[in-house]
Amino acid sequence: MTVLNEIYEVDFRGFSYGFRPGRNPHQALDALSVGLHRKRVNWVLDADIRGFFDHVNHEWMLKFLQHRVADLRIVRLVQKWLQAGVSEDGEWSETKVGPQGAVVSPLLANIYLHYVFDLWVEVWREKVARGDVIVVRYADDLVVGFESRTEAERFLEEFRARLARFGLELHPEKTRLIEFGRFAVQNRKQRGEGKPETFTFLGFTHYCGKRRKDGVFIVWRETAKKRMTAKLREIKAELILRRHEPVPSVGAWLQKVTSGYFQYHAVPGNLPQLNLFRWRLRWIWWRALSRRSQRSRISWDRIHRLVERWIPVPRALHPYPMQRFDATHPRREPYA
Repeated sequence: MTVLNEIYEVDFRGFSYGFRPGRNPHQALDALSVGLHRKRVNWVLDADIRGFFDHVNHEWMLKFLQHRVADLRIVRLVQKWLQAGVSEDGEWSETKVGPQGAVVSPLLANIYLHYVFDLWVEVWREKVARGDVIVVRYADDLVVGFESRTEAERFLEEFRARLARFGLELHPEKTRLIEFGRFAVQNRKQRGEGKPETFTFLGFTHYCGKRRKDGVFIVWRETAKKRMTAKLREIKAELILRRHEPVPSVGAWLQKVTSGYFQYHAVPGNLPQLNLFRWRLRWIWWRALSRRSQRSRISWDRIHRLVERWIPVPRALHPYPMQRFDATHPRREPYA
């Protein structure tokens, strides 16, 4: 795996952020926000590849590897990983699609999309597009921004054909082309339409907004509702299992979980959602503690003290995207 990383890291494009050393989701989010602010983007394609990790074609995967890797021992090793199969309920079954390679799966998926998408979209942007085009990809989650709707629709049609050639397809319900950008609110208002639609990328819902100080366009981000709901359900289920543990022990566990959640989601503009998360967590913990005994329920005064003791108060832990991006790209390197 280390050898493959060293080989392909020099080839991977700058707009690819997933499962690469020294890169993380927040860098992808920063690049997307900066691109939407500084480029003439009016339309956004929120693309979802249906069951990507389950439909990677093994033959194409090996062809891609042989195009760059001359050592046949490495190719044969990857082939063994791909053919390792799946064991469910003690029964082994062969797999003909999907990177079933455990820890190497993300790297193989990156290699596959490097040839299927990255190289192709780079050429498309340089030779076909007439207006600005931004691209940000994190594993199989990708967003493409366009200046004109005509080019966006053309890209979408050609992208579908490109994926079909390699055994992949876009999810018809989750893939959307929406009007989004600094002029989206004004243009839709002139046509008598509602607010611009939103899209979700890496756990954050992105929507068009304005800064309170000067009314300048800004992309606001907040935690996606599905992600918050899923996390609260996960905590609720674990609290049921920990119902009869000492309260300080449960509080210490909740403190770690909440701190980890805030560490990822505490971006500027998202504090209302984090406060909502903390408020809902208070209710969940109160119900869990109240069911420890049938005789009495915990008072609100006590749960308030417990929350203040163990659940951290949210605060912004990340700078604004342009501040961090400019600090890491002093020469305005290609970012999206």
